[in-house]
Amino acid sequence: MFWEALGSAVLGLALAWAAVRRLPHRLPARAMVLPTGAAGALFGAFLTHSALGSAGLPVILVGALAVSAASLSLLLRPAEGLRRRSATA
Repeated sequence: MFWEALGSAVLGLALAWAAVRRLPHRLPARAMVLPTGAAGALFGAFLTHSALGSAGLPVILVGALAVSAASLSLLLRPAEGLRRRSATA
């Protein structure tokens, strides 16, 4: 269980770091993105482990990656060039 938690935290940090490097203009400050990635991955590992039991480390890490990506996607802001006005505005 220790390796699941450590691996998922490292995986979440790596995903958050890649998101900050790839999309700095669409994300808030790095100090908010990195902990969100790690916390999302830890929650995803907990959720996957609770749902599937001891399914194996790779399965737990895939669940951690999915929840971490979902939590990081909630931080994304719309791109400046893609804003559209509605017909009623």
